[in-house]
Amino acid sequence: MSSLEISNSCFSPETRLPSSRQSVEDSASEPSGKDVDDVQEEPKDIIQFTAEKLSVGEVSQLVVSPLCGAVSLFVGTTRNNFEGKKVISLEYEAYVPMAENEIRKICNDIRQKWPVRHIAVFHRLGLVPVSEASTVIAVSSAHRAASLEAVSYAIDSLKAKVPIWKKEIYEESTSSWKRNKECFWAAGD
Repeated sequence: MSSLEISNSCFSPETRLPSSRQSVEDSASEPSGKDVDDVQEEPKDIIQFTAEKLSVGEVSQLVVSPLCGAVSLFVGTTRNNFEGKKVISLEYEAYVPMAENEIRKICNDIRQKWPVRHIAVFHRLGLVPVSEASTVIAVSSAHRAASLEAVSYAIDSLKAKVPIWKKEIYEESTSSWKRNKECFWAAGD
């Protein structure tokens, strides 16, 4: 299969594309009951730190809006290697009150720079096994450019400003706290 082909087998039953044209037309033709101009929706910033497994779909749904044509995502996952060592998991710690405050500042910065509707920033704490998400950032906007740029800014700013610490746990029963080169308070080291 070429990289441009999409196989239906890669979708779970819940995310499969409609199998017939009729079902697409039926869902699109249902009246919403509201005129676009009648939709009133306050922008929201949703920030969460959790030890629970993150659901990309659930975080994405939090920012969906009838006023928006774009939802952009960043999903940071645990990779299985670092500098030739086999990584089995990451462990995250945070000073949550300060981290939440810094993320609120990032959300405010985003709103000053781009016309976005909703922002969700979720970060996992504790152990995060290989291939699981440690960070999910979702941003909705009327058009894709704003949400794509905002998501990029959000992850770069999170890594640079938010007090979150990461330890890599290796297969050899060793571990190492990682210095974040992007972090402003570590820049002089």
